[in-house]
Amino acid sequence: MSSNAPPAPGPVALPADQMPVLRVMPMPADANVHGDVFGGWIMAQVDIAGSLPAVRRANGRVATIAVNSFVFKQPVFVGDLLSFYAEVVRVGTTSITVHVEVYAERNRLNAEIVKVTDATLTYVATDEFRKPRTLPALPGA
Repeated sequence: MSSNAPPAPGPVALPADQMPVLRVMPMPADANVHGDVFGGWIMAQVDIAGSLPAVRRANGRVATIAVNSFVFKQPVFVGDLLSFYAEVVRVGTTSITVHVEVYAERNRLNAEIVKVTDATLTYVATDEFRKPRTLPALPGA
């Protein structure tokens, strides 16, 4: 008997040309009774990871204004070591769009790595009154 479901993606490698902006291990409080980590917890970590390059580019405070896309590709389990990779993909007058990829290291003795999440978020630079502000020019630009 065959299934119409696509095969589950196999193990992959961590991006060799990038450093993760965040690494974290979910704990039992972050999961349901079956050990599956809550999607909302993962979303919060992705938002933190995405904000790091946005804050750097904005040279200050930012606020999340949109989650443009968010795909859960594989489940995340208690004890997985998650690595979050984030890069700025678009810069506007006040906004910064960041792409975030999340990989889970499972069974670390066997070094199984799977891509678990792919997301794109947009942040807006804000001033001390939490109002949008123009992004500073890049040095040398």
